[in-house]
Amino acid sequence: MPEPDKDKPSLLGPAAGFGVTFTAMFKKRLTEQYPEQKKPTAPRFHGRHQLNRHPDGLEKCIGCELCAWACPADAIYVEGADNTEEERYSPGERYGAVYQINYARCILCGLCIEACPTRALTMTNEYELADSSRKDLIFTKEQLLAGLTEGMVAPPHAMYPGTDEGAYYRGEVHEAAPGTTRQERDQQTHERGVTS
Repeated sequence: MPEPDKDKPSLLGPAAGFGVTFTAMFKKRLTEQYPEQKKPTAPRFHGRHQLNRHPDGLEKCIGCELCAWACPADAIYVEGADNTEEERYSPGERYGAVYQINYARCILCGLCIEACPTRALTMTNEYELADSSRKDLIFTKEQLLAGLTEGMVAPPHAMYPGTDEGAYYRGEVHEAAPGTTRQERDQQTHERGVTS
């Protein structure tokens, strides 16, 4: 029997492909009902970033820019600035004055959180980041910064009395010092609102 010519195209190739498509059209398949039914993510899922705070409200970011250097997609932009005693945003000498992540570039690899020496940057399980404009995909520090919880006071404010930056990283500070400037100002504002 003669061997088939390998250079001639086979007519069965496209028919076989159409056959697979045709049979798949009538199979009953279970589809995801997103966004009405959201599937929970894995505990270590890499989602949207978050800038964390110390228990008294000071920011953990020290503006070192290591996360920006580690980013393979060049999606992070950081500008550090110096703390002063009048305006302190983080323990130590510096803080991240400008912090931006461009989610049009970010590949959610997690190398930035590995590079962070203070655990200021972590990743949440939030994955719904799509938007209709590129401008809205650039998240600023205000969008990334974790919210204040009980015992925290928004910076700028002084470090806990009698501590240094090492005490913050050893976990010795558990809440804002009583009488913190911002705390007093917020309390006075609240009292004025109640009396008027």
